[in-house]
Amino acid sequence: MRRALAAALLPALAGCAATVGRPAVPLEVAAVRSGESWTAEFRFPRRARAWVFVRSALARVGEQPWRPQSWTVETPGVRLERHGHYDVLVAGRGGRVPARVRVRFTPFTGDLIADYDPALAFTDGSVALYSGQFEAFPFDSAAAAGRLPVDLSGAGVPASPTRVTFSDAAGQVLHAGQRHAAAVLDETGGSYVLFGPAEPIVTETLVTIIDPQLPPWIKDALARSAPEILARYTAAMGPAPGPRPTVMVSWAGPTPRLRSMGGSTLPGLIAITYEGAGVLRESAELRAFGLKFIAHEAAHFWLGETIRYQYSRDAWITEGGADLLAIRTVAEIDPAYDWRAELNRSIADCASLSAGRGIASAEQRGEHRAYYACGALFGMVAEAASGRPFTHFVRGLIAANRADSVVTREEWLAALDQVSGDRAFSDDIARLLDEGAPDPKAAIAALLTRAGIAFTRGADGVPRLT
Repeated sequence: MRRALAAALLPALAGCAATVGRPAVPLEVAAVRSGESWTAEFRFPRRARAWVFVRSALARVGEQPWRPQSWTVETPGVRLERHGHYDVLVAGRGGRVPARVRVRFTPFTGDLIADYDPALAFTDGSVALYSGQFEAFPFDSAAAAGRLPVDLSGAGVPASPTRVTFSDAAGQVLHAGQRHAAAVLDETGGSYVLFGPAEPIVTETLVTIIDPQLPPWIKDALARSAPEILARYTAAMGPAPGPRPTVMVSWAGPTPRLRSMGGSTLPGLIAITYEGAGVLRESAELRAFGLKFIAHEAAHFWLGETIRYQYSRDAWITEGGADLLAIRTVAEIDPAYDWRAELNRSIADCASLSAGRGIASAEQRGEHRAYYACGALFGMVAEAASGRPFTHFVRGLIAANRADSVVTREEWLAALDQVSGDRAFSDDIARLLDEGAPDPKAAIAALLTRAGIAFTRGADGVPRLT
């Protein structure tokens, strides 16, 4: 999934040209639908030789840049080019990009690799556009932009402030659960704005937009369970930040031999897309998967948005925590859900991914599953050692870190010390984070034993909850 972003500890980029200074006024973008035509007009706050699009992930199908498949630059003398990891607007003969550039586009609804889809399509003709696709920053040459790293954190290239105005000649657009003549978004990271007739279902805790052609059992499950999940979180951890959260669910059709569900979370919004003939009929497995997905993503309104981690190496705080919150919540609303199997998978995966290597460095090895699995395990330890539900531990983190909204690793471990009264828990977890363990199965078994969590060990030595 695509989660809340945090700064990574990257060195300053050596050998790259310096950015043009951060503009005092924002980059203005007007995204307009008029009938079948979609346009984006960029008004740049200063002249630069290159404007680099922050979000330039490749399309999952074909692993190629998606903008050339979707965008046509109409302003004479301006080209869209690919340099390194980024799509870049450049002017001819090394000149500067003019103050205004117009792009005509077809909303790109394909899946991207590790980023938000630029658009979501609904079968009633509604389309949701992601504002983050228009974020860009000035750079002094396209060639230098080609040497930028995938992760811009710490590279000295903050994005230009970007303000995107969405409007539809056919009528109002929908954002944050409400209709507007025009929606203006200037938050970093962006959100989705809905064009078209889709009508939201509004409850006390949630706004839901469901594709009318979604299989009926999925529509029923969402309408029944999604508000309950949000209500349980709200009762246990306090209100979600910002306006009433929105869940937006689209249907890509009954593609043969496919069973797919994917999505992402943004501030105040969960976006989900179902696809494939394999999801037309309900099963206990699909129902549980869908509920856990929504519960995990919804948990990020608290763990990821209300409070967030400091560095990407600490993603176990939000990803594992959201997984444990989701597992506990789904177990409460679906008696058939096998929560032990989910947690046992987390324990087994954590043991496998911490053998002789620290969990904190998992991202460097492409082992991101470690953050989910081990984070859920650590949450279980905090829960059991405190004798209270994990929601109570999270509520304490929120209260203690309300000033800056950041939970450092040290603060999380200190909170564990406080609720457990036993420093050995945080010492053992810190060791797993930094070094892993030569025998992580035994190390995890010792953690579970000290926390009073009942388990057995099979022939493979992996602890399993009883």
